[in-house]
Amino acid sequence: MLTNGIMEPQLNQAVIATANAHQGPIETDAVIVGAGPVGLFQVFELGLLEIKAHVIDSLAYPGGQCVELYPDKPIYDIPAVPVCTGQELTDSLLKQIEPFGATFHYGQEVTVVQQVEDGRFFVQTSKGTQFLSKTIFIAAGVGAFQPRTLKVDGIEKYDGTQLHYRVKSPMDFAGKNLVIVGGGDSALDWALDFVKDSPHKAESVILVHRRDGFKAAPASVAKMKELCDALEMQFVVGQVTGLEEQGGKLTGAKVTGSDGITRVVPLDVMLVFFGLSPKLGPIAEWGLDIERKQLKVDTEKFSTSVPGIFAVGDINVYPGKKKLILSGFHECALAAFGAAPIIFPDKGKIHLQYTTTSPKLHKVLGVESPVFD
Repeated sequence: MLTNGIMEPQLNQAVIATANAHQGPIETDAVIVGAGPVGLFQVFELGLLEIKAHVIDSLAYPGGQCVELYPDKPIYDIPAVPVCTGQELTDSLLKQIEPFGATFHYGQEVTVVQQVEDGRFFVQTSKGTQFLSKTIFIAAGVGAFQPRTLKVDGIEKYDGTQLHYRVKSPMDFAGKNLVIVGGGDSALDWALDFVKDSPHKAESVILVHRRDGFKAAPASVAKMKELCDALEMQFVVGQVTGLEEQGGKLTGAKVTGSDGITRVVPLDVMLVFFGLSPKLGPIAEWGLDIERKQLKVDTEKFSTSVPGIFAVGDINVYPGKKKLILSGFHECALAAFGAAPIIFPDKGKIHLQYTTTSPKLHKVLGVESPVFD
């Protein structure tokens, strides 16, 4: 049957009974799905209202897209912060939410969401962790990222050793002969980064793209061509169609050009940047109103079509939506106030207080109240 739009199987109570037999699920006021910047700030906004949260993320660390895709790249549009990297933003947010004692569950994906008879939500993760929560906040960005892979027979066996679809630690590639495949900003940015004089400078960089045209910043393309003219890197027009292997190792890529000729490009490591394909994953099965892989919400409290489940950040859609971190922060505040009556049904109206002047918020934050003349 359906409960508030969520499919509730007949075995629902059996699932809960099994959970109780194993010391029961974790009971909490809020579960946040996603530990990116918006998910972390949701912890803060809930914390100001004295709402405790558990945070679940499929990655093994916090930061979401900011840390996974561009930990060292500068971000310029965070209010009052002229510039910071994705990692620095994440670190600052983690520091900011310390007073609220959120519990994090990394390396787990939410697989089950069911509403039970008392109105709470039964949540289970891919690792079997179970919760009974009064509310759920989906801050999952654009869903789980899956890299678009290079389609060459046999290449998958080198994935994670000599084939990479993202750069987590640039030092891993220092002094290596790199072949970088792609024509977008990521391919150009990393090609330029590994050419420049730095601790992670590569021995050589060859950029391979299927055509002499790029979906990247013009300044980056111009810089790449300048470096090629100076013989500091190479650019090859063509597509990777095969591999050269020796002794169980990848030694080269077969690149077929527009002239039909296939040339072997030697390498130690291949970096492929064909972009990332966002997938909603199990969220698509939760019975929520979806529009083009995004969750429809109202703009009063950012509730989804199921009361008690909220969506903030890039995962949601509404008229005028802008996919900016600062927009997500604003959504977190309204979502927290929208959730408060569900979590504290006997409190009545929740009044807005200011962290500058409220002794109650100072106590929650663990800071001393200032004395004003």
